[in-house]
Amino acid sequence: MRPWLAFLQALVFLLSPPAGAEEDSGLRGTLASYPNPSASPLSNFTPNSVSGSGSRSGSTFRGAGGSSYGYGWSSGSHSSSGYRSGSRTQSSNFTGSQDAHGTCLCSVALPDTAFPVERVERLESTALILSQKFERELSKVKEYVQLISIYEKKLSNLTVRVEIMEKDTISYTELDFELIRLEVKEMKKLIVQLKGSFVGSSDIVDQLEVEIKNMTLLVEKLETLDKNNVLTIRREIAILKKKLKECEASKVENVPAALPRPVPGSCAHRGVANISKPAVVQLNWRGFAFKYGAWGRDYSPQNPDKGLYWVAPLNTDGKLLEYYRLYNTLDDLLLYLNAREYRILYGQGGGTVVYKNNMYVNWYNSRTIAKVNLTTSTAAVTQTLPDAAYNNRFSYANVDWQDIDLAVDENGLWVIYATEASTGNMVISKLNDTTLAVLNTWYTKQYKPSVSNAFMVCGVLYATRTLNTRTEEIFYYYDTNTGKEGTLNIIMHKMQETVQSINYHPFDQKLYVYNDGYLLNYDLVFEQEEPQ
Repeated sequence: MRPWLAFLQALVFLLSPPAGAEEDSGLRGTLASYPNPSASPLSNFTPNSVSGSGSRSGSTFRGAGGSSYGYGWSSGSHSSSGYRSGSRTQSSNFTGSQDAHGTCLCSVALPDTAFPVERVERLESTALILSQKFERELSKVKEYVQLISIYEKKLSNLTVRVEIMEKDTISYTELDFELIRLEVKEMKKLIVQLKGSFVGSSDIVDQLEVEIKNMTLLVEKLETLDKNNVLTIRREIAILKKKLKECEASKVENVPAALPRPVPGSCAHRGVANISKPAVVQLNWRGFAFKYGAWGRDYSPQNPDKGLYWVAPLNTDGKLLEYYRLYNTLDDLLLYLNAREYRILYGQGGGTVVYKNNMYVNWYNSRTIAKVNLTTSTAAVTQTLPDAAYNNRFSYANVDWQDIDLAVDENGLWVIYATEASTGNMVISKLNDTTLAVLNTWYTKQYKPSVSNAFMVCGVLYATRTLNTRTEEIFYYYDTNTGKEGTLNIIMHKMQETVQSINYHPFDQKLYVYNDGYLLNYDLVFEQEEPQ
């Protein structure tokens, strides 16, 4: 047997499909062969001679003596024949033919093992799209988690306030209920937003929605069960006052016009003559447990009407001032919006005040005063207050850690304190707000631990004392302009038992009072100067 014929038979054996395999599977290989090898020598093969239905590509093999034979990729058709002059013979294993010139052609169909590049690219593209969608949804979930955390805290704070209203025996104004309604309304909006865009399990959102609905019903119930019918009585009183004014106007002719209030920020008056009822702004943002602290409004003579609002509750120990918040407007403070929160670790007591965009505090465990830059929350200047007692040596009655009480009025920055040399009597010093140096000092005869709190107006010290759980009295004054001191009898109502701090704002002509965690303010009424 010739060597090339043995090679060809071996190739046919290797490429033959197993018995019973389907001929149309696309994997059958067919190879050209010779029914009569002697009739058609391989020397008649031409290179790259390839045939077969649906063939994709072809290659040739070159045999001994320069003979060549070829194979091609086939689509799997098997209706082909063996070699015969001008005709084709059927073979179950391969396809072969001989053209008119005697050239023998053969084709082999091998399995399609091409790498599925297009499918892999589609898979990669799909995976990328899914990854991007997942990242977007994950960012939404993180945002919702943060919002839910914030509003859970607000809801907890609101729950505490409502519980207090349920248990306490005092009356509440319409403002109290209105503030709570605003907070509940804000949380309702958030729930609607979350439910509209939250995908998947929303058990937390549903639970919050139920709690907010319960809170709304409870507030409405509390308002209708107002224990002393305060709202109804106040409306009736307002109607009676209006009728009384009309009656007086009809009986009295040529009534002289009331004297105008002094210009904000000026001292064109003869001192404090009376004080309004308290307006309850809200509970401090840290909650009912934070009973000690201070709050107010920044005052700057250059921009007296543009001061920001600040709230500085002490930690629950009633001593350390660690966190404070700033609000640009009163509306932001009322709605807990746009707050800027800062942290310091050296403030002590509720004698804090803000003046010209700087916060002034008593440095922790010392007689030092610190000037804190509100923008950077860093101590810009520190200065020791000479001979000042500290750490509860001569603090106010029922208020700890306020031996050094800073104050602001139309004339600038003041400090109220006591010394060992004064045997606990109140000392007043005027400070340079830039260097904190003492400019002048006045000594009073009023014992500081018998005073519940104090504030400055136009260079005059006003001191308060506790009459009962609902009433304070402005009972003492010391005028640094004349050196005179004396007694007063101005009743000051309060919401809770203890007044922790009082700050005066010259432009607003209001007192900002921190009362057992609640933020109150009062309008001052001044005795007018007699017209010239």
